[in-house]
Formats: sequence, structure tokens, C-alpha cells
Amino acid sequence: MTQDFELLEVNIEASIAEVIMKRRDRRNALSQALMREMIRCARDLGEQLSVQVVVLRGDGDFFSAGADLREAQAWAQTDRPLLERREMASLGFRMCQAWEAMPQIVIAAIEGYAVGGGLAIALACDWRVMARNAFLSLPEIALGIPLTWGTIPRLHALVGPAKAKRLTILCERIPAPQAQEFGLVDWVSDEGQARGLAFSIALQVLQKPASAVRMSKESIQALATMMHHAAGYMAHDQIALAAASEESMSARAHALRK
Repeated sequence: MTQDFELLEVNIEASIAEVIMKRRDRRNALSQALMREMIRCARDLGEQLSVQVVVLRGDGDFFSAGADLREAQAWAQTDRPLLERREMASLGFRMCQAWEAMPQIVIAAIEGYAVGGGLAIALACDWRVMARNAFLSLPEIALGIPLTWGTIPRLHALVGPAKAKRLTILCERIPAPQAQEFGLVDWVSDEGQARGLAFSIALQVLQKPASAVRMSKESIQALATMMHHAAGYMAHDQIALAAASEESMSARAHALRK
């Protein structure tokens, strides 16, 4: 790698890159610093022709607890310049966009849970492998903010409008078997084996002609994401508007107390 990272570990071997989010003490919560590194990492790996598959996972027994709520308070600080608030609020959208745009096949290996922004980045990957005892959740509305980061169009593409509304509005915890039934994840592994199964799938990809794999992904991606920008470009402004409301600040304060 040409980048030095503090919050990511990147290992490359036999055309497979493993990217590990390294904030175990914060359950791999997506801080601004981590998201900026994730954006740089995606762009850097995307330029490496020798890398054909990328496996993304979290350090420890969980994938990611989502956006770091302690930093998310900055979205509501109306004394900051609007340009600065929009730039911060757009980080998650730009991170997911960067990972979705990678030319390689990208596989998320989910242990424990992928919550909120953690699920958002997993949905930006091509495939998801999830441990049988893990769960998914989108708690944004319960925290007083809309689901953004370009997640709704990706969610809709996988599960359809009714289930997308259910997952977004009811903020349910979805266990692995149900997540697979919904179409949110592609493979379910034994506990502690999501990484191993992801690498097994990666090796299957490596058996195929690399250029044909990349061209096929590009064609499918172009069709699948054709209208995504129209549904997601306003995400930064939605967060900035909602986060500054009294009901939103009250919901986040309650979550942080818990």
C-alpha cells in the first residue's frame, strides 16, 4: 500500500486484500478519521491491478457499531459554517460511494453485528458473509436522523420497498438467518467463520479471468446503481437539518446515556 493508516490494517496476499477496521475499543465505530482513511484506502486499492478481491471486516468480535455518536454531535452545531457541517455530514456518503465504485469484488465479513453506518458500508460491498449469531440493524430514525449515506437505494435494490421501509423505520434487529432470507446477506457462516468463508469465496473469484470479472461487475453496477445518486445526493443536508432539531438531539442524548 502507498498509504499509511492509523485506524486500518491492510494485508495483501495472492491478489486478495484484507482491510480491517481497527477501533476495537469503540466497537469499530466509524469516526471521521476512520471514514477518511476508508475513502483513501478504497481509492488506493482500486488502482492496484494486482488486487482482484477485497475482504472488509472489523477488528475483534464485531463488524462495526456504525457512526461514532460522540462525533455526530458536530452535525448539529449550527454555530459552525454550513460548508464545514456539510463536508462532515457527507463523509459517510462519500465513503460508501468510494467502496461501491471499487473495480475489484468486495466482500464484507460480518461477525457480531453491523449497525447503522456499519451496515451502510457493508451494503456498498458486492457480497456479504455473516456469522450465524450476528445481527443487523438500522437505528438512525430512533436516533433522530434519517437513514442516509446512500443506503436507502442500496437497501431498496436488495429487499424491495416494503422491507426497506420496515428496516429503516422500525429499527429492528435482524438476525443472520432472517437477513439472508430478506436478501441482505449472501452467505451465512458458523460463528467466528465469516472471514474464512469470505476468503473461500474470494479464492473462487480468483479462478475466473480477472478482466472478465471486472467488466461484468462494472456492467451490473452501472445498471443497479443508475438511479442511486438521485435518491442519495441530498443526504448531507438531510442530516444537517434533522440533527439540529430538538427531537433529534434528545434521541441521541438518550442513546449516549444508554
